[in-house]
Amino acid sequence: MAAENHTEISEFLLLGLSDDPELQPFIYGLFLSMYLVTVLGNLLIILAVSSDAHLHTPMYFFLSNLSLVDICFTSTTIPKMLVNIDTHSKVISYMGCLTQMYFFMIFAGLDNFLLTVMAYDRFVAICHPLHYTVIMNPCLCALLVLMSWFIMSLVALVHVLLIMRLTFSLETEIPHFFCELAQVLKVASSDTHINNICLYVLAVLLGVFPITGILYSYSKIVSSLMRISSIANKYKAFSTCGSHLCVVCLFYGTVLGVYLSSAVTPSSQSSAIASVMYTVVTPMLNPFIYSLRNKDVKGALGRLLSRAASCL
Repeated sequence: MAAENHTEISEFLLLGLSDDPELQPFIYGLFLSMYLVTVLGNLLIILAVSSDAHLHTPMYFFLSNLSLVDICFTSTTIPKMLVNIDTHSKVISYMGCLTQMYFFMIFAGLDNFLLTVMAYDRFVAICHPLHYTVIMNPCLCALLVLMSWFIMSLVALVHVLLIMRLTFSLETEIPHFFCELAQVLKVASSDTHINNICLYVLAVLLGVFPITGILYSYSKIVSSLMRISSIANKYKAFSTCGSHLCVVCLFYGTVLGVYLSSAVTPSSQSSAIASVMYTVVTPMLNPFIYSLRNKDVKGALGRLLSRAASCL
């Protein structure tokens, strides 16, 4: 029984994306490149927003928060994966696994909430333009972000506390490149019924309400735009939503794709490969979507890079 007791567990084994030794250098180079691009791209967005007075608006305040969350999101998983590949190790400590799960859930949920808040911001800007500055005041913006942090910190804490009551066998293998909650529950030695109920209930609540909020906001936006007679004015109004809509489709599309692929193909390795899309690819593409589709961000980045070049 001692081998089953969770107090005796000091580490887990992360199996990663592939067991093939010849693929490890390629995986290491690919993920290191994507991680650096993600950090650099999102950091540039944050610097551009903070350094340009024209971007000190609620929309770009939320965008800079999204970029910060995306940096933290990828930093919870990729560095540990790269270290394991570099050291030819699969080990992650028990506390390290719990910590990784905790922060991963926080930042994944924050992405979800921030996209919803940004949809609400666009709804107010287009449907109530005269009251925009009054409704989306700095206090409300800060409160929305802080509430998102509080909710996700509480949800992640509940999951971690429930995980800590489980037992695991010695040298438990997790068929993933990071400690994903669902995968950790699958390899537990004890009953996970309560954990699974909590997982599904909170996943539904944290999925349904944000998605409903986004759909409601865009239904009102479309309804408002239909009442505008000028096509040019319609395009100008909706163009401010283009980048956000692309990011929403990318985020929810990849998440949905991961869980659909998991349902169709029960292979844990296939699920791990599919999850790369929303854990790595989406945070990497977000800065490009906003910088390429948004004239204000593109202009701010140009000015930022010009100032940086002049200082060299």
